[in-house]
Amino acid sequence: MHSFYLEENIISEQTIISSTDQLHHLRDVLRLKSGDRITIFDSAGREFLCSISDITRQQALLKIVERKADRPNKFKLTVACALPKKSGMDDIIDKLTQIGVDSIIPLLTERVVVKAEEAQGSRLERWRKIALSAAEQSQRNTLPVIPGILSLTDLISDSTGYDLKLIPTLEGKRRSFRDIVAQKAPSSVLVLIGPEGDFTPEEVAQTVSAGFQAVTLGDNILRVETAAIAAAAFIKFALA
Repeated sequence: MHSFYLEENIISEQTIISSTDQLHHLRDVLRLKSGDRITIFDSAGREFLCSISDITRQQALLKIVERKADRPNKFKLTVACALPKKSGMDDIIDKLTQIGVDSIIPLLTERVVVKAEEAQGSRLERWRKIALSAAEQSQRNTLPVIPGILSLTDLISDSTGYDLKLIPTLEGKRRSFRDIVAQKAPSSVLVLIGPEGDFTPEEVAQTVSAGFQAVTLGDNILRVETAAIAAAAFIKFALA
């Protein structure tokens, strides 16, 4: 069943979809009509089964049929990913949203070649639109939080509330994801994904001093996009 996000909390027996993009998708792409049913989810993560009462060029009127049961969420997963070149972050946002990552943080590290000002503003807004589309397509009931771009130093300062903090890296003493995750039942996980060329030795030392555990993603050297998806998927599977 098709799913749509509404920013406001649903508090009545009727609601509307008025977003131009959502209306176009609902009416012109999916060709839904009065009497068809869809799922909507709101900013509180609540899901509702709805019947379409009427569709016009301006809005779709929805009647709430029932509220769906809440989905359990055993832990919160945050992925902080170094900004790749070109449009690589678009794919990362899309795939991590589908996997079910709760927060995606664009990260500046020493070896990132993208300038912060190039990735702020319109690109941040585009990432949030990509996340919205991916959330609706994958029928998850929440949107991932995508804050502004953070430096590694600022992220480390903000990381004290996580139960488990991981930094995949190519060098030095590392443990496997499996060994670490098997020993934990965390309620919150933060994993860092480095840029092309990896984190610098100084950055790894800085994070380890702040309580991060160095881990390996295997023998192969992965692209930033692949590393982010692989790490998130393994953690979600291992802790599900």
